[in-house]
Amino acid sequence: MIQTPYLLFLGDASDALAAKVAQGIKDWRPDVSIGQFRMQGCKADMGIPDMSLAEARAAGAKTLVIGVANRGGVISAAWKKVLVEALELGFDIASGLHNLLNDEPELVAAAQTHGCWLHDVRIPTAAYPIANGVQRRGKRCLAVGTDCSVGKMYTGIAMEREMLARGMQATFRPTGQTGILITGSGVPLDAVIADFMAGAVEYLTPDNDADHWDIIEGQGSLYHVSYSGVTMALIHGGQPEALVLCHEPTRSHMRGLPGFTLPSLAQLRDTALHLAQVANPDCKVVAISVNTQHMAEAEALAYMVKLEAEMGLPTVDPYRQGAGRLVDALKGIKGRAVDPVGTHDPDMLPDA
Repeated sequence: MIQTPYLLFLGDASDALAAKVAQGIKDWRPDVSIGQFRMQGCKADMGIPDMSLAEARAAGAKTLVIGVANRGGVISAAWKKVLVEALELGFDIASGLHNLLNDEPELVAAAQTHGCWLHDVRIPTAAYPIANGVQRRGKRCLAVGTDCSVGKMYTGIAMEREMLARGMQATFRPTGQTGILITGSGVPLDAVIADFMAGAVEYLTPDNDADHWDIIEGQGSLYHVSYSGVTMALIHGGQPEALVLCHEPTRSHMRGLPGFTLPSLAQLRDTALHLAQVANPDCKVVAISVNTQHMAEAEALAYMVKLEAEMGLPTVDPYRQGAGRLVDALKGIKGRAVDPVGTHDPDMLPDA
């Protein structure tokens, strides 16, 4: 178990989006976010107290959480110096980076010397099957985005909270490191071997009660050349009944790809729906979730009114306005009729 409270490590994050892990934890688990640690040159700020390692330890922080998701997920030499010092002070460390804490000899040695734990949450914890496409009872909703880091996780968590408040059966299913750190479980999908990614999503969203909704955390974007593969695995492994389109309207280009512009929401709708209907012919696009954090209130409202009229879909910022209309958009959607004969023997599936 990862001990709380957390000190959120922002390192030398180049911008706010680079610290999206810390932002997600701070926004959804403020009760355990005791402070932030920023290095020289850090351009991210969670709006919580800046603390030294010693100050945070004295205030009761037990785990230093690496709140940065940099390109490639690497631990720099400058970071490593801070992490070793944290271990010497008795902190556990938790990370969702591709560069594993337990692959760094200095960190392993310091943890062993000082009796601390290194938590790598981006390590798959099960032997996931190859996807078989067999229908499952229950209902599933997936957020798909015009780009990375546009609010797919926020949309999912907000929808789950609204559904539970209404007495509905719902479970948010994390597929990335931030969601796993917030909820304590999930599948680190981009760390799963490619042949097993869709199967991991089937594993994460198993057969369930007919009225139960799995709210699947979206990842990447079908239009992002770096990360489209993980999105495809979610679409086919999730077999969603409902898709929510996610968008951040102030972007000038795809995250990390200056040469690529974002697709329109109409393009995303048509592409994602066509691919989703391969696995579930009854899938529907039901709503739009807009991340308006960089827009003034009046500008954001005007934009969403215009977009809703153009697209003919309920359009909200669930973090600013609540997820009520997104949940309303799920009314009337039925799960698939499960054919008990429609099963596959996983041992008979061919290799890719």
